[in-house]
Amino acid sequence: MLSQVCSSGSQPFRQRLLPWVQSTALSRSHRVQPSAIRHVRSWSNIPFITVPLSRTHGKSFAHRSELKHAKRIVVKLGSAVVTRGDECGLALGRLASIVEQVSVLQNQGREMMLVTSGAVAFGKQRLRHEILLSQSVRQALHSGQNQLKEMAIPVLEARACAAAGQSGLMALYEAMFTQYSICAAQILVTNLDFHDEQKRRNLNGTLHELLRMNIVPIVNTNDAVVPPAEPNSDLQGVNVISVKDNDSLAARLAVEMKTDLLIVLSDVEGLFDSPPGSDDAKLIDIFYPGDQQSVTFGTKSRVGMGGMEAKVKAALWALQGGTSVVIANGTHPKVSGHVITDIVEGKKVGTFFSEVKPAGPTVEQQGEMARSGGRMLATLEPEQRAEIIHHLADLLTDQRDEILLANKKDLEEAEGRLAAPLLKRLSLSTSKLNSLAIGLRQIAASSQDSVGRVLRRTRIAKNLELEQVAVPIGVLLVIFESRPDCLPQVAALAIASGNGLLLKGGKEATHSNRILHLLAQEALSIHGVKEAIQLVNTREEVEDLCRLDKMIDLIIPRGSSQLVRDIQKAAKGIPVMGHSEGICHMYVDSEASVDKVTRLVRDSKCEYPAACNALETLLIHRDLLRTPLFDQIIDMLRVEQVKIHAGPKFASYLTFSPSEVKSLRTEYGDLELCIEVVDSVQEAIDHIHKYGSSHTDVIVTENEKTAEFFLQHVDSACVFWNASTRFSDGYRFGLGAEVGISTSRIHARGPVGLEGLLTTKWLLRGQDHVVSDFSEHGSLKYLHENLPVPQRNTN
Repeated sequence: MLSQVCSSGSQPFRQRLLPWVQSTALSRSHRVQPSAIRHVRSWSNIPFITVPLSRTHGKSFAHRSELKHAKRIVVKLGSAVVTRGDECGLALGRLASIVEQVSVLQNQGREMMLVTSGAVAFGKQRLRHEILLSQSVRQALHSGQNQLKEMAIPVLEARACAAAGQSGLMALYEAMFTQYSICAAQILVTNLDFHDEQKRRNLNGTLHELLRMNIVPIVNTNDAVVPPAEPNSDLQGVNVISVKDNDSLAARLAVEMKTDLLIVLSDVEGLFDSPPGSDDAKLIDIFYPGDQQSVTFGTKSRVGMGGMEAKVKAALWALQGGTSVVIANGTHPKVSGHVITDIVEGKKVGTFFSEVKPAGPTVEQQGEMARSGGRMLATLEPEQRAEIIHHLADLLTDQRDEILLANKKDLEEAEGRLAAPLLKRLSLSTSKLNSLAIGLRQIAASSQDSVGRVLRRTRIAKNLELEQVAVPIGVLLVIFESRPDCLPQVAALAIASGNGLLLKGGKEATHSNRILHLLAQEALSIHGVKEAIQLVNTREEVEDLCRLDKMIDLIIPRGSSQLVRDIQKAAKGIPVMGHSEGICHMYVDSEASVDKVTRLVRDSKCEYPAACNALETLLIHRDLLRTPLFDQIIDMLRVEQVKIHAGPKFASYLTFSPSEVKSLRTEYGDLELCIEVVDSVQEAIDHIHKYGSSHTDVIVTENEKTAEFFLQHVDSACVFWNASTRFSDGYRFGLGAEVGISTSRIHARGPVGLEGLLTTKWLLRGQDHVVSDFSEHGSLKYLHENLPVPQRNTN
């Protein structure tokens, strides 16, 4: 039995460790200064994060992002979290995970306290075992074995279960915390302890002394003696709260101890605007005092004293007392292993209680506005959508001075903080704005034949016709770094394709993005669809945005390879269009033209080395080594101050080689280039497939047969012959602009313009047709005749 192991079998183990644990606790009795960095072991796969913990208590945190500064934290474990589904015994896996997370935070220098349920469930398990054992012995002596199956377990009184379970529960916590070199101490309280001033001072002093010695206090109501909760006993203002369950106990304790954060774990994701499980229930991300009128509470949890209404009341009382509160799910197997650390890191988990309402809409509200606005946008006539884009193009040139002034502010603030390639991406100029306007007008022209275009028509049977038509994808989330010129491009493509749009730009381009978004909304306003494009200005982390799978249909990252990889990893249930790396190759064949090679290499590498379509690896045929052509390439790279990294085969040919490349799969994004030697076009293709990223790859040769072999066999999104890698771009392809370059193999590949932002739907028009008419003995037969597709007038 688990209870026997914890109460007796594990006792010698604890006795052996107790002196060491006590000495460890005493050695930690001097609290590390807030500014100090503590280097601690990692006992788990949860990374330790050292952060400055300094805060004057008195006012709760206004935003989730500030929770990482919480120093003193109370974690309340509801009965549904610590007990098994049968309510008899503890959920050991969840409990071990919670202890691990609390230990990680404790070893970061925080002061952790637990308010835990579970004694009744643990005691019930022990008493049921004892009753079954005694009944089986008595029946074996008096009635024989044949009646053992008919034994009935009497209803167990909760106080007796609590008395029997407290020692075992605490022994279990001690054993678990010991694995992380942390000592825990048990404190049992009742409501009377808070009403007696002397007992309150004693409790406060005890808790402070335990925290000073780096010991985790584990607090619970003394259910063995506590009377039943009074029906009319409830929250009674700021200074008084009746401890009638562990929710109210946790709130009272948090305020008494001037705690920064109270985490309440239950068996639901947080607070919903209607009972969880109902059709229209939506999780409330942030709850503000006064919002309780808009919430309908359901029944209480399957075990325990309180329900969600009790948790909300306790949370609001704690919030009023200066403690931030988060209510979250501690039972979900996919999140329970990191729910506490995620909350402290400021991630969007559960419901955060805040006294500060944001000035604008929440990101969820912005998603809903983009959805409804996008649907209205899709219903406009093509000419109306084109008019909006033309107006936005005019605004880019008419408001040029205001745009450049805002961009200048961004550049001044970024000076010294961003690398030179990023500063170049951040910069706007008159020529850039003029190019943007030209590109937008190209998009406007192409938008005439996009949404609603009939792609296929089929006569299924007489008077039963099927159409496949182009329609918007829905709501796009575009995340971009240091590229304010990306905003009007993406906005125009979203308008042309009838998609709603959420934009999340980097903070380094705040001023530029703000004015460009205002201009986009001004253009949209001419046909009453202003809300179709939203700029996310809240403190939402990118990872949190990637979880909005019910609001977002496609994520398009525009930025570094690391940003793309992070988004691909974070996106749950939302497709991501993009490429994680731009490792572009150029193969110089033995029959390459001397006049063409240096021009193509210079343009591909040096014209804009930070771009994703810049050259990163130059493959040279072995026969070209020690030839004038090879010398010209090297001399040009030296003049352009390109740092060369030698591939393994190239290095083997040289007596004094440049620095050997660390990896052949590297995107430098700067004036650096890897050079490698190959023996044939096939070896070049094999190298590209092994080390490339399926972005853009080029062959330079005068042999048409070799070139066609390369074009047909290289499996990349863009494959060129005698052309710079930099042509891999939506504007240069005549798409007007692009939302990005995709290396995926479904939906869209290469530079993604207007067509890549559309999907299809099927329209079937009939006259009382039913499937049974087409059965073996039915009256109708399938025709499946292809019908001509109507052509739109795009002039």
